[in-house]
Formats: sequence, structure tokens, C-alpha cells
Amino acid sequence: MIRIGAASLLLVLGTALIAIGAVGLIRLPDVYHRMNSVAKAASLGVSCVLLGVLLLIPGVRTAVVVLVAVGLQLFTAPIGGYALARAAYRSGAPLAAVTRYDELDGRVGEGRGQPGGREPG
Repeated sequence: MIRIGAASLLLVLGTALIAIGAVGLIRLPDVYHRMNSVAKAASLGVSCVLLGVLLLIPGVRTAVVVLVAVGLQLFTAPIGGYALARAAYRSGAPLAAVTRYDELDGRVGEGRGQPGGREPG
């Protein structure tokens, strides 16, 4: 009974985190904020759902598959988000108007959409 309750809690928490990531994808102002929201919320949400499944379907084989999937998810989602954000920055995707500083200005020069620095907005 406790196992089913814990699994249900993990499944609901994971689903809520994925939903929060989806809302962030719609509501946030620019590509950088959106990727940050999705990469973090979705990776934690998927991990919670997988751990909930592990509690519902216990077994060695399930544990191995779930732990490998969680490990890969937690390892690759931030790297993918970083790579997409860097590609967006280098291609000249505009920063949100609320962005005060462009800390990469001057550091990532070659291959960008605009030569030199750029103002946020």
C-alpha cells in the first residue's frame, strides 16, 4: 500500500514537472529561457515518472532499465539544452528585453549571426 502511494506521488510529481516545463515553453520570453525551463523540468519530470514506474513494477530487470534511463536522462538533457542555447546564440537569436547583460558578448565571436556585440532585445 505504501509502495503504491509513493509510486502515485512520484507519477503525479513527474507529470506536474513536465506540465510546468510545457507552460514555461509557452510563457517565457525568449529561446534561452524556454530551453532552460524545458531541460530542467522535463528531465526531472521524466526521472520521477520512471522511478514511479519502478515502484509499481519491481524487479531486477525493471530496475536496471529504469536506472539506466534515469542516468541517461539526467546526463544528456542539460548537455542538449546547453548545445541548443549555444547554437541559438551563435545564430543570432535575440535576447529578451528583460536581459540586462550579455556575458557571452566578445567570447563567442566567430560564426555568430551578427559580428561583434549586440544589445539585448
